[in-house]
Amino acid sequence: MPLTGTFSLSTSGHGVEPPKKPRKKRLPPFSLRLSPDERARLTDEAAGAPLGAYIKAKVLGSAVPVRMRRTGLAVEDRTALAQVLALLGRSRLSSNLNQLAHLANVGALPMTPETEAELNAALSDVRGLRHLLMIALGLKPEAAP
Repeated sequence: MPLTGTFSLSTSGHGVEPPKKPRKKRLPPFSLRLSPDERARLTDEAAGAPLGAYIKAKVLGSAVPVRMRRTGLAVEDRTALAQVLALLGRSRLSSNLNQLAHLANVGALPMTPETEAELNAALSDVRGLRHLLMIALGLKPEAAP
């Protein structure tokens, strides 16, 4: 036996090839022609769900799908979360808190009982927002300290 044949046998598990699984043959897709008016009507009825999935659900009598993404969140939920995050970004909350922390660290922030109460209230609000966002994203929020 030539050297290449010996090498091939040793790399393939001593000449034993694993059996190949037969591939399942998929059925060809079903096509349906719609007039522009019919398609517009179905698109409106689907309310954002993928049109093919909506038609399939209607024909087979199953539940109409909710428009979802890979994260498991409905598109409308993702839109609402994006709006919340945009509002938080525009509020400059993180920047303002960072400036307050800097002033407190250098001793330039007078710590009156009122200031301390307002900072604690702001901290509580931020923790509440974080908690709600984590729940909305489907994440498990951490236990409160």
